[in-house]
Amino acid sequence: MKAEKIREEVASMTEQAPKFKRVLLKMSGEVLMGDREYGIDPATIDRIAQDIKEAVDIGVEVCVVVGAGNIFRGTAGAANGMERVTADYIGMLGTIMNALALQSALEQVNVETRVQSAIPMQAVCEPFIRRRALRHLEKGRVVIFAAGSGDPFFTTDTPAALRATEMGCDALIKGTKVDGVYTEDPEKNPQAERYDRLSYLDILTKDLKVMDATAVSLARENHIPILVFSIKEEGNFVRILQGTGKCTIVTDTKEV
Repeated sequence: MKAEKIREEVASMTEQAPKFKRVLLKMSGEVLMGDREYGIDPATIDRIAQDIKEAVDIGVEVCVVVGAGNIFRGTAGAANGMERVTADYIGMLGTIMNALALQSALEQVNVETRVQSAIPMQAVCEPFIRRRALRHLEKGRVVIFAAGSGDPFFTTDTPAALRATEMGCDALIKGTKVDGVYTEDPEKNPQAERYDRLSYLDILTKDLKVMDATAVSLARENHIPILVFSIKEEGNFVRILQGTGKCTIVTDTKEV
């Protein structure tokens, strides 16, 4: 009954015009775990696919970058003695696995999807070609960018900001486990304060763990607002796109 109520609520909002024409959704791999300790939770990835479908249905062009923390994290591998470059490449391959899983979930709800990888892997996905990705978006397809930028020593935050810039996105939407940016991790400190709005410099100077510094700087240089929201809440992605959802907005202007 709760799920049906949420769907009815989202359906009633579809008449509202979205605030953004094209966005990049950035998710960590951990989001796909649901309540599991590792891997992909089928129910969670199916729900996220449904949320993305609802965004496409209201006319928003969506591209996605997903991490691989649910499978392998390069920095963790390096901390255990593995060469950092090798560990990072393993993490990039993990993002391809997540991207293919999300593609499958999206296609099951009739959303045309393409996966483009920064590491050529033609047997399972397309190589990253900017003009082709733009054409896919113009045709209403979801494009999932995998394997980061193809280079080690970068988290998936930086490629997310890079692809958002290359695709001409109106916003970079970061889906997390909490409903915005806090002074501290709210799961560890219930007294942590939540921010409604921040500037890019606030993120950098206060060392808030929103995205890595390179990604924030890239978004700032290209005037791309960052919206941080809880992707765990069903239907929240569409509400964010329509300006009614709860999130933290990172920008240097007051227009978003």
